[in-house]
Amino acid sequence: MSELQNQRVTVELLGKEQQFACPQGQEEALIAAAKHLNDLVEQMKQRSTVRNDQKALLMAALNISHELLEVQKQQAIAQQQQDELIDKLSLHLSDSTHK
Repeated sequence: MSELQNQRVTVELLGKEQQFACPQGQEEALIAAAKHLNDLVEQMKQRSTVRNDQKALLMAALNISHELLEVQKQQAIAQQQQDELIDKLSLHLSDSTHK
């Protein structure tokens, strides 16, 4: 089997088994992602009046999307701070070599 071929992985989502194509070597990550999603859906059901699986799934997806956007924003800020520090260090090193 070629490394580029996908594996079929069965995971449980919302109490039902689902099969997904998954790149070879990523099976455990897919299983962990499904477990994380199931956990979030259950949290949504417990924390709110939502009992409908689809609505709880949508709420979990929105939470994950929000978390992703926040992490991306934090990474962009951290990258900008690193770039500024590198610029300051480069300037300082450049000044000290010209003396």
